[in-house]
Amino acid sequence: MRQFSSMFNGLARSIRGKNSGNGDGKEAAEAMARDAKKNDLILRSSGSVNVDGSNNLASVFSKRGRKGVNQDCAIVWEEFGCQADMLFCGIFDGHGPWGHFVAKKVRESMPSSLLCNWQETLAQASLDPEIDLESDKKHQRFHIWKHSYLRTCAAVDHELEQHRKIDSFYSGTTALTIVRQGDLIYVANIGDSRAVLATTSDDGNLVPLQLTVDFKPNLPQEAERIVQCKGRVFCLHDEPGVHRVWLPDEESPGLAMSRAFGDYCIKDYGLISVPEVTQRHITCRDQFVVLATDGVWDVVSNQEAVQIVSSTPDKQKAAKQLVEYAVRAWKKKRKDIAMDDISAICLFFHSSPLS
Repeated sequence: MRQFSSMFNGLARSIRGKNSGNGDGKEAAEAMARDAKKNDLILRSSGSVNVDGSNNLASVFSKRGRKGVNQDCAIVWEEFGCQADMLFCGIFDGHGPWGHFVAKKVRESMPSSLLCNWQETLAQASLDPEIDLESDKKHQRFHIWKHSYLRTCAAVDHELEQHRKIDSFYSGTTALTIVRQGDLIYVANIGDSRAVLATTSDDGNLVPLQLTVDFKPNLPQEAERIVQCKGRVFCLHDEPGVHRVWLPDEESPGLAMSRAFGDYCIKDYGLISVPEVTQRHITCRDQFVVLATDGVWDVVSNQEAVQIVSSTPDKQKAAKQLVEYAVRAWKKKRKDIAMDDISAICLFFHSSPLS
């Protein structure tokens, strides 16, 4: 009988310890989250995480815009799933009247749900005689994480729709998350937040590499799906260049992204909550990755973001520096538009707090 992979054995032991034999993976994953929070392994506010012995350093900062309550939120979870070489981080951008509640609910439920689905998918793969986890680890790991993410996002969106205390009919959230497992990162994106990697080019310069697609309604494949589902995509006269999704017979809701959790008023008309999942092998050339909401990218280029973060002496303050730069850019470039909420996570791969 084939040996289970080491990553499965470690998580399986943790699950059994939390389970007391009841087989409830979701309950066990939620217990792990509670324990991680008690041990300061989870950050849900502005600040930084740098666990002793870890190669990761995460800096988080968020600033409310001028549209009301801050609907952005974020999470960093070190030793994700009791695995020393794993980290989960995510950034969520809510919208609509209940957007801040939706974003926080997805932030709360997504990590545990993903952990549970990953454990179940990994267990199934380990028992499948047609799958050899050891022969092609990179390919098999990606397949397992992608399948886990697809199941998780479907479940989270369904649970959100059934939630009795949160009205998500005209409200929703984006979700951009990363799992680091050893020297691999898995990126899952729903919406128009963006992940940008800072990597060293052959000539020694630090350059940006965009890891995600901004899922805007005017992207050809997104627009085609929306139109096929009888939804509409167009710009308002006073917002040239800002494409939005509309119902067939109403000028509502006017979403500026083509994928999101919630927003059930338009889920039958082309809006989806299916993530794009990708992976990347991290090498010594890759320095850090920036996850940020569109409040940053509306006014800051990928290159500017990399320059700002890399030039910050104290890496624990890197996200704050980037957000404050974006705030100044909003005041210069978009004086007549109310500033959006602005949030960022800077995840450094091989570092101590000071450069």
